[in-house]
Order: sequence, then structure tokens, then C-alpha cells
Amino acid sequence: MVKCLVWDLDNTLWKGTLLEDGEVSLRPGLRETIVELDSRGILNSVASKNDHDHAWARLEQLGIAEYFVLPRIGWGPKSESVRRIAEDLNFAPSTMAFIDDQPFERAEVRHVLPDVRTYTAEKAEELLTRPEFTPATVTVDSRRRRSMYQASFRRDAERVEFAGPDTDFLRSLDIRMRIARATAEELSRVEELTLRTSQMNATGVHYSEADLLALIDDPGHEVLVTTITDRFGPYGAVGVILLQRSPEAWRIKLLATSCRVVSLGAGTALLRWLTDQAHRAGVHLTADFRATERNRMMEVAYRFAGFSDEPCPCGAALGSTDGVSRLHLVPTAQPASDVLRLEAPELAPARG
Repeated sequence: MVKCLVWDLDNTLWKGTLLEDGEVSLRPGLRETIVELDSRGILNSVASKNDHDHAWARLEQLGIAEYFVLPRIGWGPKSESVRRIAEDLNFAPSTMAFIDDQPFERAEVRHVLPDVRTYTAEKAEELLTRPEFTPATVTVDSRRRRSMYQASFRRDAERVEFAGPDTDFLRSLDIRMRIARATAEELSRVEELTLRTSQMNATGVHYSEADLLALIDDPGHEVLVTTITDRFGPYGAVGVILLQRSPEAWRIKLLATSCRVVSLGAGTALLRWLTDQAHRAGVHLTADFRATERNRMMEVAYRFAGFSDEPCPCGAALGSTDGVSRLHLVPTAQPASDVLRLEAPELAPARG
């Protein structure tokens, strides 16, 4: 799926060349395209060779400036603009798309960033019908994804101005993490997380809404969803845990967190909570891990939490490894975080 579409301006988003024609107007139907992409959770941005202030003022006059995140308007190579936008969003190039009327500009982006999909300006009206721009589900979080990213940019800007240690800044945010059992109504949000998250997904496995619905009603499993808010607003659903339980051991079959909350220590907080819950239940804790091209950070998180490759007889109670590595931990009591407030259920031991 495309996560962000980067627009050229002259003769692509609008008709004409701003610096030559002065007054330019949007091409027919493109306002509706931008608004619909936004409602589907696909971000819009800009890479244009133009005078920044002039071009941005025109976007504001046209009433669409608010829909564009991290615009890059200047005179450098467009491949560099697309690359910087992807890096600032923490998106893989394969989830980026670029649309431009000039064959040279599209070729330059493809040469430097071969994983970025490119489109001619004439294809703009067809984008909404293409599968890569049509997510299987559109959730509440999808529809407010742009506003959540824009809040994160304001948060980052304040962080730069903050004088003091990072931990003091995080405390100032009044971060609240809630872990709860997923409901049937939330499953589309959970499925979307397993589909969109790559860097912080421990196995890279995608669970469909139907798979998750069946597991919600399975007494041997817990499907947990994590949400976070702070004084800037909600982050939405940012984490999912799929936990298999037996009387002897618990198995983390899936742990995925949004890249947006890595800096908050969300993954560490989830692992500490799981470790503490397993300790209270008197069971061993194991975790599935399958290395992908993107999830090295997830393995590091497990290792720092104390998980190791040492074999343990408790794994036999959890069944097949399904071809994944299984990490093992003997849980200990974990102190509460001094950075975020946690609201979470108690996980009782599974019955034999």
C-alpha cells in the first residue's frame, strides 16, 4: 500500500506554471482526490521546483494547504525531496509514490529511489481506483492520520526548544498508555496495524480481521490493543499484542508497535508490562521472532528486555514454532514507568 503520495505542482496539481502564469487553478477533480486520499489515511505531500513562499501562499488560497505534510518546495533534485519526506515520516521508500508531468523528473526519482512508485500527471484522476491507494479497511485512526502526524511535528518542534534531558520532556507530555482487550469493533484498527507496521513488527505476519475475531473468542489467546494520548492529542491505536497462554508458559505470537511511538519507549513499556504480568502469573514468557528486512529494531528490543535463544522445556506446551525463532525469558517483577501512566488489565494464569 502507498502511505504517502508526493505531488508536483506546476502542470500536475494545478494548470500552468506559477512563476510564468501568475494565476493558476487546480486541475478538475484533484481537490476531491486529495480529500479522499486523506480520508483513507494516505498522506499527501509536495515536491516542487518553485519559490516556496509563493507556491505555499497559492496552496493556501486554493484552500488545500492543510492537506499537505512536510512539503519540499525549492530548487533541489526531486529525488532528494522525496527521500527527505520519507525519512521524516519514517516510511520505507516502497510505501512512497510520486506524481509529476515531466518524464525527466519521474526518471530522476526512479533512478535514485527505485522502490518509489511514479505516475504521470494524466493518471491523477485514476489514483482512487488503483489497489495501492485502496486500503482494505478505513478506520477512525486512518481518517485522522494526517492530524496525528501534524501534532507529532508540533511535538517534535517543542522538543527541539526544550531545555533539559529527554526524560524530563517526556514527563512534561503527560503520556498515558492504555492496554485493553480488543473488541470486535476495534479489529479493523488492529488488522491495519499488522499490515502497515514493518520496522516494529516482530514477525512480519499479517493477521486478517477474521483471524483476529476467532482469536478474541479463544480462551487460550489474548488480543490486546494499545492506545496513547498526551497533551498534544491522541496517537490512536499504536500497538497490538497477540498472546497465546498455557498454564506453564505464555507465547507472544505477535508484537507490533507504530514507528510513531518508538521515541516514547512504547515497545519497552509493553514488554515490561508483559514480563511483570507473566511473573505475577508464575509462568515463563516466550516470544516469536522472524527476521525481515525492516525489523532489526524489534529484535534489539527483545534482547534488551532479557529474551535469549536458550531452549526451555516450557516451549513444548505452546506447540509448533511455525518456522519462527522462539526467544525465552524467565520473568521478574518490573517497576512502573516513571515517564508514562499505564492503564492495563490483569492477565490471569491460563487454566490447565
